[in-house]
Amino acid sequence: MRMPIAVFMLIVLALPVSATDPGSFANTGQNQVIGWRERIILPDFGSSELDAKIDTGARTSALHAVDLAVENREGEEWVSFHVPYPGDARTTRHSARIVDRRRIRNTSGMVQVRYVIETTLVLGSRQWQIEVSLANREQMKHEIILGRTALQNRRLLIDPGKTYLAGRPVPGVSPTPPQ
Repeated sequence: MRMPIAVFMLIVLALPVSATDPGSFANTGQNQVIGWRERIILPDFGSSELDAKIDTGARTSALHAVDLAVENREGEEWVSFHVPYPGDARTTRHSARIVDRRRIRNTSGMVQVRYVIETTLVLGSRQWQIEVSLANREQMKHEIILGRTALQNRRLLIDPGKTYLAGRPVPGVSPTPPQ
């Protein structure tokens, strides 16, 4: 016996939607839902809150940095730079050990060789180490983009229709291990 389509649709619509509802994951301890844009902190650089764009199309994260200078410290290459935070005068220089030089295709499709450093990221109440390339993002709307490798194995779900779901970043939280 065939079920009338109207009855079938009523049954389907009455089923719980917890598996597809992003809000249902937020408090289960399994996955955290974040938006396409989130507020973050980079405590290694004394950062104020930065507006980060979540960009799963990018492999490597990119931080807006200018005035780059490479130096040798006890046999290791370091880069010093300035992160022009909104409203901040260019007085504070930061430095980090260079972990890689990568050929990265920018938003215009041009390949650039960029310095890659490692730093701490605070997103909501979670904190972990990420690799980030240094790039002049002066013409871009966001000071930092978070690429796939910074987000992988962190049990994050991205809702492309929402922003700021992680809440304000909480400085000084314990590191969050990969999952």
